[in-house]
Amino acid sequence: MIVVHLNDVIGTDADVDAEGWNSRRLSFRDAGVGYSINDTIIKEGAELELAYANHFESVYCIEGEGEIEDVATGKVHPITPGTLYILNDHDRHFLRANKGTHMRMVCVFNPPLTGRETHDETGAYALVE
Repeated sequence: MIVVHLNDVIGTDADVDAEGWNSRRLSFRDAGVGYSINDTIIKEGAELELAYANHFESVYCIEGEGEIEDVATGKVHPITPGTLYILNDHDRHFLRANKGTHMRMVCVFNPPLTGRETHDETGAYALVE
């Protein structure tokens, strides 16, 4: 059994802070369960262009407001607490947190992350074998 509390992660190497986002990595590939889980903050007013070419991601919003735009279709979906989106086709997307609020998201990645990834120039995480 693995038990982790967010307070155990904040301020450690598993607390990855970057421009527009802060990802607190709660579980990693080394847990051996086939996925990883992050508690991620999309910072107020941030706009991120992302496309996880090597991973599938499911994201559940628990705090804040914003939107996700599907680059392929131009369709924009509002995000509020209780919204789940799944990037099941390595979808290129814009993720935006509204002015005046951040978004707090629970993110599940498959294959799992190692824990220190940051987005490359394409908006993806490298796949570590």
